[in-house]
Amino acid sequence: MTEVSEGSTTAAIRLAPSSGAGVADYIEILKPRVMSLVVFTGLVGLIVAPGRLHPVLAAVAVLCIAVGAGAAGAINMWYDRDIDALMRRTARRPLPAGRMLPGEALGFGAVLGVGAVLVMGLAANWVAAELLALTIGFYVFVYTIWLKRRTPQNIVIGGAAGAFPPIIGWAAATDDVGWGAIALFAIIFFWTPPHFWALSLYRTGDYKAAGVPMLPVISGQRETKRQMLLYTLALWPAAAAPWLLGLAGGLYAAGALLLSAAFTGSAIQVWRDDGERIARRMFAFSLWYLFLIFSLLLVDHTGGDWH
Repeated sequence: MTEVSEGSTTAAIRLAPSSGAGVADYIEILKPRVMSLVVFTGLVGLIVAPGRLHPVLAAVAVLCIAVGAGAAGAINMWYDRDIDALMRRTARRPLPAGRMLPGEALGFGAVLGVGAVLVMGLAANWVAAELLALTIGFYVFVYTIWLKRRTPQNIVIGGAAGAFPPIIGWAAATDDVGWGAIALFAIIFFWTPPHFWALSLYRTGDYKAAGVPMLPVISGQRETKRQMLLYTLALWPAAAAPWLLGLAGGLYAAGALLLSAAFTGSAIQVWRDDGERIARRMFAFSLWYLFLIFSLLLVDHTGGDWH
């Protein structure tokens, strides 16, 4: 509090609290590691779509997907700051660590989200903008606020938000949503549960301490591993769908087959081994799986002609 004397009157001026958050903190709440895969899958959806968008407008559309994903991440961190403080993996994030005020994160995320949707509509089309708005809303309201703390199926249903970026990219190029876009959505949708459950297997204590009903906490590790294996098997037809639809050729089909076999093999190893090391290895491989699947699709589609 600062006191200012003016004649016989003393006025008390309360200074608004300041968190002292730095640029690095604002970047961190955007979840840049998550954003990188989101941006890449959105870019692939835009490139493999049958429509065409001016390169500058395409770059703006991809930027809008990135900013929209970051906005959802910032609002997620605002809402989850209480449980983030209880988990070792997230306790040092800007909000639970006290480096940023809740209002700063919420305001930052809201402004970015609205801005991303408006710019997407103006630069590409309003179909893509509406899908971007739907994705942000789904991640914030359906996954973060409704599902995450209530059901072990939070990742299965809520994970749909992470599967929307290639559909948004496709819509930006075509002003529509086709079967090819839905196929790309399906790959990410079926990939998400085994990816996150692999993480939750070696972070069960964190989720239990925070009261988050992840599948290993509610149903145990054995049931989690069984469902992980089933989802990797469901990925086989999902990964083959772009080839079956004529969106990709033989190069992609062969690579998708090998990668899906390796992913299922990883799930079998997790099923057989109770060690934390195998679960960590599967989580790391799951990131490579998605990146390589979409990279194959991109290379197969362009035939090596990145122009």
